[in-house]
Amino acid sequence: MRNTILTLGLLVWMIAPVVHASDHEPSPGANPAAPTLSTGLPPLVDTAKKAKRSVVNISTTQKLQRQSGRQRRPSPFGGEDPFEEFFRRFFPDPSPDQPRSLGSGFIISEDGYIVTNNHVIGEADKITVRLSDEEEYQATVIGSDQRTDLALIKIEPSSPLTAIPLGDSEALQVGDWVMAIGNPFGLEQTVTVGIVSATGRVIGAGPYDDFIQTDASINPGNSGGPLLNLKGEVIGINSAIFSRGGGNIGIGFAIPIGQAKSIIAQLRESGKVTRGWLGVMIQPVTRELADSFGLDEPKGALIAEVTEGGPAQQSGLERGDVITAFNGQTIHDSRDLPGLVANAPVGSEAQVKLLRGGQEQDISVKLGELPDQLASRRPAQADQESWGMTVADLTPDIARRFQLDASREGVVVTAVEPGSPAASAGIQPGDLIEEVNRKTVTSVTEFSTAIAGLNDEDTLLVLARRGTFTSFFALKKSG
Repeated sequence: MRNTILTLGLLVWMIAPVVHASDHEPSPGANPAAPTLSTGLPPLVDTAKKAKRSVVNISTTQKLQRQSGRQRRPSPFGGEDPFEEFFRRFFPDPSPDQPRSLGSGFIISEDGYIVTNNHVIGEADKITVRLSDEEEYQATVIGSDQRTDLALIKIEPSSPLTAIPLGDSEALQVGDWVMAIGNPFGLEQTVTVGIVSATGRVIGAGPYDDFIQTDASINPGNSGGPLLNLKGEVIGINSAIFSRGGGNIGIGFAIPIGQAKSIIAQLRESGKVTRGWLGVMIQPVTRELADSFGLDEPKGALIAEVTEGGPAQQSGLERGDVITAFNGQTIHDSRDLPGLVANAPVGSEAQVKLLRGGQEQDISVKLGELPDQLASRRPAQADQESWGMTVADLTPDIARRFQLDASREGVVVTAVEPGSPAASAGIQPGDLIEEVNRKTVTSVTEFSTAIAGLNDEDTLLVLARRGTFTSFFALKKSG
């Protein structure tokens, strides 16, 4: 009873000011048509109504191979596919070829081209698109790009469709209002609103990470749907969420439309995406590495390895070069370079500005095409901060122990002391050290000679191979 009284009291308290205000005449000079409160937002009804006509539901049919029940699919962003958990809960025993509502998409042309996520259509045998007016069509895949998780599909509509305009994601600022439309958990044409929480987010989805983060509610089923500005223009494609339970917690990610436009155009033209290839493996320039290379500040992309026979090697780029600009665009962070290279035309002459030995150089590189087998390879990266390691000659026994190629040259790190400069720099047992302070070392004797005479203020610059990649590590003594 008390709870009821408290609730009613709260309602009266909330309503009373409104009733009371209605009994008063507006003050002299006041605009009677003006609202008493202003949210600062334009009306959203018209924006949502217009945009919803261009948002579609996408379901697929795929013949699943059962293994102890339903086959589980991995999510493209790590872990188990959240859609599988949804269908296990609400459709515990579907037939192998039962259509499933997987995600969303949006119409970009009157003749039926639709953009969605690559992970939405997956390896589907049949793709069904349902429009906002409930009409259904079978779609064909024009092309897809796993690296950016984008796909272009097409239907043959009976009448012209309503295409949604594409906006400018480069103009987005943190705090801008955005709207998401999609089919979360199969609930079609759901509209949510939030703000841009961050831009340029790296979430580990691939080498071209550059996501918009938003707190607009995005859930499984929103994938492939549009993220809109308040003009109703697409500024992102909803693709991923950060969640511990499969539902929204206010952290969603969308592919910027500025990145997607060139991908969509290539898919539409040829059904595939070609990317420029420089032929280098890069790593970030930390403060310690900047000091070791004589740089004024830690910026640019440090070349840790040059691919044999690749464009960079043919043009004279070397390991240890720091790329500071590509085709006139400054490289502030190593993450800036992959996207710029990928978007440059294959066969074009790229202008690379770099620092070598403290001297600035300009080199022209004729870009190749990124080979498929390199598409998923990512630059070796390690966090170097500032000696507590045991090294050994690369003998056959040591090579077998650490699964190394015995034909290579260098010394093997067999142990690293916790909390030591080596550990702090990211050195690990099994790393093959090939250079010390830019000098090749092939034995423990050469390694000892190279580090002799260094004092506590000096930095030990190490080039180490880990797996198929090499990286520079800058070690500093804590003293």
